[in-house]
Parts: sequence; structure tokens; C-alpha cells
Amino acid sequence: MSARRLSFLFFAGALASGCTSLISQGEQSPLNTQEVTVAAGDEGLKKAVETGENRDAARDEPLDEAIAPELKDAARDAREKLDNPVQKTAEAEAVEQDLWARLRSGFVLDHDIDNERVRDQLNWYARHPGYIDRVVERGSRYLHYIVNETEKRGLPAEYALLPVVESAFDPFAYSHGRAAGLWQFIPSTGKYFGLTQSWWHDDRRDVIAATDAALTYLERLANRFDGDHTLALAAYNSGGGTVSSAMRRNRNANKPTDFWSLHLPRETRHYVPKLIALAKIFDDPEAYGIELPSLKDEPYFEVVDTGSQLDLAQAAELAGVDVDEIYLLNPSYNRWATSPDGPHRLLVPVGNAETFRAALAEIPANQRVSWRNYKVKSGDSLNSISRKFSTTPSVLQQVNNLDSDLIRIGQRLMIPSASKGSDAYALSASQRLERKQERKRDGNKVRYTVRKGDTFWDIAREHRVSVREVAAWNGMAPGDPLIPGKELVIWSKTSQPTVVAANSGRGKAMVRKVGYRVRKGDSLARIASRFSVNVRDIASWNDLNTARYLQPGQSLVLYVDIRNSP
Repeated sequence: MSARRLSFLFFAGALASGCTSLISQGEQSPLNTQEVTVAAGDEGLKKAVETGENRDAARDEPLDEAIAPELKDAARDAREKLDNPVQKTAEAEAVEQDLWARLRSGFVLDHDIDNERVRDQLNWYARHPGYIDRVVERGSRYLHYIVNETEKRGLPAEYALLPVVESAFDPFAYSHGRAAGLWQFIPSTGKYFGLTQSWWHDDRRDVIAATDAALTYLERLANRFDGDHTLALAAYNSGGGTVSSAMRRNRNANKPTDFWSLHLPRETRHYVPKLIALAKIFDDPEAYGIELPSLKDEPYFEVVDTGSQLDLAQAAELAGVDVDEIYLLNPSYNRWATSPDGPHRLLVPVGNAETFRAALAEIPANQRVSWRNYKVKSGDSLNSISRKFSTTPSVLQQVNNLDSDLIRIGQRLMIPSASKGSDAYALSASQRLERKQERKRDGNKVRYTVRKGDTFWDIAREHRVSVREVAAWNGMAPGDPLIPGKELVIWSKTSQPTVVAANSGRGKAMVRKVGYRVRKGDSLARIASRFSVNVRDIASWNDLNTARYLQPGQSLVLYVDIRNSP
């Protein structure tokens, strides 16, 4: 296609779709999508283990980049609980590792595959036994449940190890590709499988709901690819459409269509080898000089029906555990309480479940959250009041039996509120974000309030940083919407970081999301020059390693000012 023709398409798309992408991302089944899911993965934990600066380096890695070493004691304690859920004793060490035997009995994949990609991953894991220890410690809260659910469906037990690859068993993991939770669901795929998101709650991080959705997804993919689990795993990462297209290309070229013969996105090519390497380690740890931590074949948690909304600090007191344990077992809750609209359940440690049920039965529903009696003042609105008290307008309408969002001066409102100070909810979304934004980084710290029409690309360019950096500093992904009024923290590289140039031309920019397919002879520098963008931004938008070559046919996403397009 000529450059003139490409320019025409950019312009036509801009006129037709305003701020939408030139390549429609429309609603479609994830079974057919060609979108690679960029997971948070285990790279941060791997890096910490590999540096070996101190024996606790891995522990000091931030939880979803939210719990940093210099932060409050509550946050550090919470991370300690994630990485050390059970205090080991001599008796526990002597217990036969029944869960590992159960896991091995369900292995199905071919662990004897002789492939360089598997060997590379296997060699890394074998050189870093501390990494295996860490992910087992993290996963010990969830692994028995996941193994159990995998067995119920007759699926390969290797699937139970997939959260290691996806999130390193970090329940709060959030990737720059907008994937969240143990199983790293992006919003669209989560919605397709019934994982709802609200201000209060994100089902993608719900241990039970997300596990059910992930195994359902994998089951359907395996059926689609005639029981080939390596192809199902590849499709979980890059979409069924991507795998089907790669198979079609191979068939047309009279080549094999097994996973190992397909030309797939870079992340997907390494995704299945990671899982197989991990399975080999767990199947025969002694062969690689690794001793697996003891893990009993018994549930870690029980599900308790709460019946109504419940303050999480109060739940912790009733159950006889600390609030961080409640958050780690129930990472889907964003705030200080469960969602008023449900699900009305909490996971609690098995040994505390009966205590919790008995104590909860004594507490009336109207005493399960704290309440404030608030008198409406001049200038108040449900929006401003809900922001002030960390709730939502719909909740205020519901609990006060309001037919609309109209309120009057002097009116009394009952407002649900946290029973403890904010420090008591160290793993709530707001506290995680606050710690993330306060973490010291290179550059000049700027607090920036989002304006109508702002994009990550505009803001990043003005402060000479990357799009991914701006998003990561604020607990977001580059594809997340920017809501006017939202405050961002930016570690600016400009000489006058607090001033946005009036003549920056942002109001005139016509930035559009463009899909580009790599051609023979293309390089990042050549593409960047052609579309007047930076190599670093292209790499950030597409999770690319700039040291690796692009492959013809590879799909890229670009954010292009069409005034400067070819």
C-alpha cells in the first residue's frame, strides 16, 4: 500500500470515528480474538531473585508495584504475610508433600519435549531455587483450591501452575496490558466470562470467580483445538484467532501445525515453555537440586456467607485474623468493605471459619458497617459527598431511599463509612495507589489533574517520559481511560515540570490508535521515523525488547498524530 493511500486511510478513519481506533476492537469472543494478553507475569520477582543483592530481595519487590520497602509497617507486614503465610515448624517440614503428589498424578503434558525454549526456562528455574520457594509460599493460600477445581473438570494439573506464569501468584498483579489478578484477565475477556468490575469490587481478582472463568476459558480452548493443550495455552495468551491464523499459514505452506512449529507472538512463544519448565521442576524437583516447601493436601480457606455488606476490618476482628489476611484471601475488594450489591461472601482461613460464622450471626445487618449522620450543606451533591466519604452516589441513594440524585440543604443522610483509619486497610485500592504514587523515582515530582481531551501520549510527551511510565506510576495501564479531574503523579524530566506549555499544540493534536503489520526490512527506528514517534514508545506500547528483531507479519499498535503521518 502506498504512503499516500495509508495517509488517506488515517484521515478517513479520524473523520469517521473521532477518538476511536482505526482498527476496530469490537466486542468479540476471546476464543476468536487475535489480541495478545500481556500479563504482569513473574519478571519482577525473577529480577529480584536474580540480582541476589540480599536474601530478601524478592520480598522487597513491590506488590503490584504498590508495597515498596520504604513504606509503612502495615504494608510491609502485609507483604510478609503474602510471602510467608504459614510459619514452618519441624513437624510441618516432616509432613509428606501430599499436594505435590496429587498435583503430579494429574500431569498430562509432554514433559520430555526437547526444545531450546523449554531448556532456557528450565535452566533459569534450576539456578534460582529461591524463586520456586517464593512462588510456592505465595501460592499456598490458593493452590489447593485451584488443583481441586482443575481435577473436577478433568483438565491437566499443569493448568494449576499457570498463575505462576501469569502473576507469580500475586493476587493484586496488574499489567500494563490491563490484565488483573492471579489469572490476569483483561477487562473485555473478564466481562465475556461474567467477571464484573465496579468501584467496590473487581471479579478478575476474585479467587473463586476468576479461577472458574480461567478454567472454563481453557476448557473451551482445548475443545476448539481438538484436545491439544499446548495450543489451548497459547490461545489463552494470544487469543484463539491468533493461533488459528498461525495454523492456517502453516497448512498453506505444508508445514506442521503443532505449537512448536507455529510462528506466534514473542510472548506466546515463551509462554508455553515457561509452564512446561515449571511442571518439570514440580514433577521431579530433586533432579534439579530443588527442595519444594512442604504443602499439605488440605484446604487453606472456607467460604462464609455474610448475607450483607460487611466492613473488612470488622470481619477480621470477628474471624480472629488480621485485616491483611482478609484482603489477601479476598483481593477482589477494592475498598474498606465488601460490595453492597454482593457477592455477600468472604474467604477466611479454615481454622477461623466457624468462629467467624458464630460471631457474624450475632451482628445485625445494620451494624455490619459503620454509619455517619451527615447534614447536607450548600454546594453539596451526591457526587461530592460520596467522594468525601469513599463511597458512591448509587450507594447513598440506596441506603437513604432516594428516588433521584437531588438533595437539599439541611437534609440528613446516612453514610456508610470505614470503622478504622485508612492505615488499617493497607491493601485497599486507594491505599495501594497512594503508596505507589508516593514512591520516590527519578525526575521532578508533579501532581497533574487530568483535563478533558488529555491522553497518556500527550502527557508523557510534555514531561519527556514514556506512556508506560506515566501509567505505571499511577496504578494504570496505557489503555485505561483518563477521567477529567483525576490526579496523576508524574516524575517529569522537563526543566519546568509544573508548567504545561500553552503553545504545546495539544488541543490541535489528532492522535489515533493505529494497527500496523511489520513488513520485511522494517526496524523499530524505521517505523518510528515513518510515523514521527519514538522507538521507546513503540516498545512500550507493544511490550517489545528493543534488542530483538521484528518479524515480518508481526502486529504492532501505534499512537500516531495523523497530521504527521506519511
